[in-house]
Amino acid sequence: MKISRLRLSTWLFIVTLVSMIGYIGYYGFWYFKGQPKFHNQVLLLIEVVVGILISVLPFIIEKIGNFYFPQIELIFFYIFLYMSIFLGSGLQFYGVPFWDKYEHVFSAMMLAGLGFSIFQGLMNSRDNARRAPFLMSLFAFAFGTACGVFWELYEFTADGLGGLNLQRYEQAGRMLVGRAALMDTMTDLIADLAGAFLMALIGYLLMKNDPSTSRYLVFKSKRQNFFSSSYF
Repeated sequence: MKISRLRLSTWLFIVTLVSMIGYIGYYGFWYFKGQPKFHNQVLLLIEVVVGILISVLPFIIEKIGNFYFPQIELIFFYIFLYMSIFLGSGLQFYGVPFWDKYEHVFSAMMLAGLGFSIFQGLMNSRDNARRAPFLMSLFAFAFGTACGVFWELYEFTADGLGGLNLQRYEQAGRMLVGRAALMDTMTDLIADLAGAFLMALIGYLLMKNDPSTSRYLVFKSKRQNFFSSSYF
């Protein structure tokens, strides 16, 4: 495979991998010298190592399952991984205003992208992109939004059982009340809805303009040898 023909998702994987390895090398060096750059530096280093393992998972799964992930799915997967692990945790970007909301947008786009493949798997027709692009996009939007709702249910349950404050109802040791207590949860849901809508819109416009572009939205078997000469 020529470097110039690498898929965009592969480039994003390379950027993510190199960044995380560089992080471990640089911040690990200062940690072992007794001059950590961040609080809980060892925990951050472990998170980045886990991030490296997660980044190679799609390739392992593709090898075992003998299929290709949708390219758009992988693109948003690596963007989200870079934002959450490398920038968010590793470089402490969670101090940037609304950083977690940006993550919710991209995670919802990633999950909505998965919705296209689920729809294709549930329906018998292979021509859904031509016959029902709106229905596919509507399902993707609903799936991405539903995943965001279930995540908030998880946070609510975890807060109730473990007092983890995942939904940010407590600030500086003070319990928030009224609208302030709802802000984190509701803005997360709004971000999820926006991300799912954007992905659904992107998928719809792609398929409406050219139904063949649905190949970027659904899983493909390697037995079809589809990507042997075609890259995104």
